[in-house]
Amino acid sequence: MKLNELKLTNPYLNLPDECHDRVKPAPLKNAFLIHANEEVAKMLDIDVEELNTESFAAFANGALALEGSDTFAMCYAGHQFGFFVERLGDGRAINIGTINNLHMQLKGAGQTKYSRSGDGRAVLRSSIREYLMSEAMHGLGIETTRALALMGSKHEVYRQTWEKGAMVLRVSPSWVRFGTFEYFAHKKKYKELEALADYAIAESYPHLADEENKYFYFFAEVVGKTARLMAEWQAVGFNHGVMNTDNMSIAGLTIDYGPYAFLDDYDFAFICNHTDQYGRYSFGSQPNVGEWNLRALMVALAPLVKSDELQKVMGHYSKFYTEHYLNLMTKKLGFDQHKDEDLNLIKHLLGMMQGLSIDYTLFFRTLSRYNGDRKELLKLGLYHTPMNDWLHDYDERLEENSSTEEERQAKMLQTNPKFVLKNYMLQEAIDKAEEGDYTLVNDLFDIAQNPYAEHEEHEPWAEATPDEFKNRKLSCSS
Repeated sequence: MKLNELKLTNPYLNLPDECHDRVKPAPLKNAFLIHANEEVAKMLDIDVEELNTESFAAFANGALALEGSDTFAMCYAGHQFGFFVERLGDGRAINIGTINNLHMQLKGAGQTKYSRSGDGRAVLRSSIREYLMSEAMHGLGIETTRALALMGSKHEVYRQTWEKGAMVLRVSPSWVRFGTFEYFAHKKKYKELEALADYAIAESYPHLADEENKYFYFFAEVVGKTARLMAEWQAVGFNHGVMNTDNMSIAGLTIDYGPYAFLDDYDFAFICNHTDQYGRYSFGSQPNVGEWNLRALMVALAPLVKSDELQKVMGHYSKFYTEHYLNLMTKKLGFDQHKDEDLNLIKHLLGMMQGLSIDYTLFFRTLSRYNGDRKELLKLGLYHTPMNDWLHDYDERLEENSSTEEERQAKMLQTNPKFVLKNYMLQEAIDKAEEGDYTLVNDLFDIAQNPYAEHEEHEPWAEATPDEFKNRKLSCSS
């Protein structure tokens, strides 16, 4: 459809008024389209040809309202680094409407009631990072928000220096957070809490709508989805960096891309967020933080479900997480099925990688072509004995496979990505974009959409991260 043929709905506005605040986006000055996502456009029934029009650029800049649009910011609370903040909300994101159950937001669209002391804007570097990484996570098969468009501008925004403002038109099947429930529970607004739970069930778990104990089953589904998401992050080597409860999706999605990072060299204790002085959100802590956040959600849902029932579900979190994680690692290692002894082999592997400072993604991609010749794998570490010791155990385990070597390699190449968007790659794209050159943004977007393909023209990006760029920390405004 053309833009003028679309009609938006606003289902979230059916909730009580305290759940949201109506506010209009403030367009960027001298804005222009940097990139548009054709796949997401099709999901929204927008003709691809429309993406090249002035109308679309105006729409993605918040300057053109489509029929049915009723713009608003969402209210929520959250535990930030473990400390409860009773009111947060969309401080720089404005919801503009829903199509095909996908809710569109403009991130960087100006101040809202929840901006506190912020200007409500986003800068080019953070917008490029979210636009590309949300697509990269989707390409990896991990549940995530998506983005339709990336807008640049000549609009000046001050952070520690003057930067160019930007905007991301992002979409999601849900923007409801753990912290949304915490807000109403903390205020003892239980009618609003129940209405929110009914909305979240209708939006993300409609099969539960008629269940007698639907709020219990709702929580159980959230626990399962969160456990799965944590396992996927750990298996692919993704560090979110700021897992506050207001950054946790009730639908089990990866949301709010800030100071994230894919691992360069494997480091269980890696901290990608330089604000995180004590490592609360380090890579290795993520599964435990997922559980901590679920317990905060459990407290918020206690007015709707008996606490002992919720506790029983929480008791299964570790089991859910471990099962998902071991299943993913079994596939990454090319085994036909998981065996109990594989846990020790995985621990041995990760310890070896940590000790030898081996690039996480490159190791598994190289292992995907392993045929008994250890030469390429031994190149990845300075010392050969630890790798040889692990490969000895791995060779013995492979003998238990029923698949052929060729079958194993084919499956592993579709399980272990050749590319992930590491921070040094994104920084180079940002540096070029700040000079007006968006070619690398385009290239990385293509890589992100299919990280398992060979992309021979982009071969250097599949190599180990250069030493000077490894495992750097970023700020929350990144």
